[in-house]
Amino acid sequence: MLHVLLPNFAHCGQDRLLRTWLIRGDRLPDAVHGYSAALGAHFRWPSGDLPAGALLREAERGDAEGDTWLCADPAFVQPDMTGARMLACGTLDLTAEEAESLARPLRPLFGDRGFLLELTTPSRWHLHMPRDAQPPAFAAPDRVLGDDLLTYLPQDARHASWRELFNEAQILLHQHPLNAERRARGQMPVNCLWLWGGGRLPSWVKADIERIHTHDALARVLAERARVAVADVQDFDPDAAGDVLLDLEAGLRPEAHWPLLERALKRHKAMHLDFASGERMLVRHAHRWRIWRKVA
Repeated sequence: MLHVLLPNFAHCGQDRLLRTWLIRGDRLPDAVHGYSAALGAHFRWPSGDLPAGALLREAERGDAEGDTWLCADPAFVQPDMTGARMLACGTLDLTAEEAESLARPLRPLFGDRGFLLELTTPSRWHLHMPRDAQPPAFAAPDRVLGDDLLTYLPQDARHASWRELFNEAQILLHQHPLNAERRARGQMPVNCLWLWGGGRLPSWVKADIERIHTHDALARVLAERARVAVADVQDFDPDAAGDVLLDLEAGLRPEAHWPLLERALKRHKAMHLDFASGERMLVRHAHRWRIWRKVA
């Protein structure tokens, strides 16, 4: 079967071919909102939430084994009348020098709690924590983007120290002189670290798919650890057999792939469409005969 990960439903356009699939296909129960949740549904690991921090660190540096890791991605948050809206995360085009400058005042803050702030790449940071650390389950940034991030912070009283840590990091970043320089250059400031994906490197990862076409770093490391073949999106072959996951979530124009998917549907006989906004559809080649479901 062919499985397709797509952007939010509202970003996929409404051309006739997509409308045909949606009208004649079978609507499935909605899934959890967010790309990471849709991706994770195709993989299995021993327990808990997806340990994206350890997986991404291992992919970049190969040293994540044993301890607990938490993503600490540089982000831009815009305060508004009702809260604070996350507008960018991990995509702020930081140079290595800028990243180091921003991290310098943060290291003592995290160090006092026994955490080491690691700049895995200029745009992907991690907290390196002891093996027995148990960070709360923060939402992945793809769930938070465009929304009020305050509603995604852990609310349990036992995690009050994490909310305090989050707020103190925000204050230090807000005061950093580099952000004034970035604003003057027309760049977004870095005024937040979004923490997410905590956990240890899983001892195993399994999947029911045989091949994945993706540009996403987390998808690639999951596939590699599950021994699933990995290829670029542009190398997708609609005539290839097997259980395939095609990741179009990051595509600027997913509708450009509709003709290829229509061709692939003839080969696979069925495909799952999983939108990052949670909607899910099962489309079968035989559904083309549901002509009583009119397409406008």
